[in-house]
This record gives sequence, structure tokens and C-alpha cells, in this order.
Amino acid sequence: MIRLIILLSVGILLSSCNTSSSTLQDGDLLFCVADNSVMSNAIVDATQMGKVNYDHVAIYAIIDNTPSVIEANPKDGVTRRSLDDFMDAATDINGGKGITVMRVTQSIDLKAVVERARQFIGQPYDWSYLPDNGKLYCSELVYECYQNNDGKPVFEANPMTFKDSKGNIPDFWVDLFKRLGEPIPEGVTGTNPNDLSQSPVLEEVHRYF
Repeated sequence: MIRLIILLSVGILLSSCNTSSSTLQDGDLLFCVADNSVMSNAIVDATQMGKVNYDHVAIYAIIDNTPSVIEANPKDGVTRRSLDDFMDAATDINGGKGITVMRVTQSIDLKAVVERARQFIGQPYDWSYLPDNGKLYCSELVYECYQNNDGKPVFEANPMTFKDSKGNIPDFWVDLFKRLGEPIPEGVTGTNPNDLSQSPVLEEVHRYF
């Protein structure tokens, strides 16, 4: 009996220390639940889907024997960091991390996906949210990296909107594009994490919350 209790205790301890990286596969997508920042709120206002809203998405891969993510974030542009660092920065929800793991159900070359993502490392963040300008935002990175065997994108791009549910454009976007000296790219073809999460080619495989 004592032996059983000890074994159960050890098992619980090990499972609580594990970030579930064993459930992940190269090319999985990590969707981050929106936090309460001004930028996140602006993204959610324009793209909200329901009970769970995502404001960021990253690509998982084992790189140099290290569980890693490749992402395009506003601070660093396209960069690679460890899975542990990525998890530490995630929103806390019910004692867990606000990250959902999704996996492409189509048969594609995921090694090629990761290699394309690695080639983009170092590109700046795309504050203009425009296609083909040498910069990338998070879901744009995913869109560019995931291709069928015929070279066509796995995910769909659609006309973007920066308006909230009432048809207004939040001050965050107005101020951002005023500083950039550019028009708000309303209607320009693009992507966002919430739309990607609803793609029929994705299946949810794990939640950390």
C-alpha cells in the first residue's frame, strides 16, 4: 500500500512538472488565448469568434534538440525561442497556460514547413499588416510557411477588417496607422489567429488550460 502511494505521488509530481511537450509534434500550431493588453483587445474586437479568442499563433518544432517555437511577435519580429519561455509568457487561465495546440490534418511536408519558418527568422514584425512587404505578423508567418505539396497555401487568406462589432475602428489601430503615415488596410487580404483556428484543415489536439 505504501509503495502504491509513493508511486502515485511520484507520477503526479512528474506530470505537474511536464509542459506536455511530449504531446507536440513538429509543425504543430500553438494558439495563444488573448490577454488584456490594448493590442490584444484591438485584435479580439476585430476578429472575435466566441468563448475562446486567440491573439497570437506560433509554430512548434524541435530545433537543436530543444523544444522551440518560431513566431512573429511585435517586440522581436520573426524569432525562435524555447517552448518553456513561450509557455512562461502565456496568459494564465484556471491554473494552466492559455495555449491551444492544433495540428494540420492534411498530408504535407512538415519538415519543409519548419525549414521555411527558419528562413524567415530575422525579418521584422509587419505593423503595416500588408502582404509581400518583407515583414511578417504572426498569422502571416504561418500562412507563408504551410504549403501543400503543389506549393499552394494550406490556409485561406480573406479580406481583413479592423472594425469592432459596432463597426468602429478602435483607437489602437487609428493611432498606429497615423504614426506609420499609412492608411488602415481595411479590406486588404490577410489572416488572423482566430480565423486560422477555425480552419477545416486543423484539429485541436491539446489545451494547457
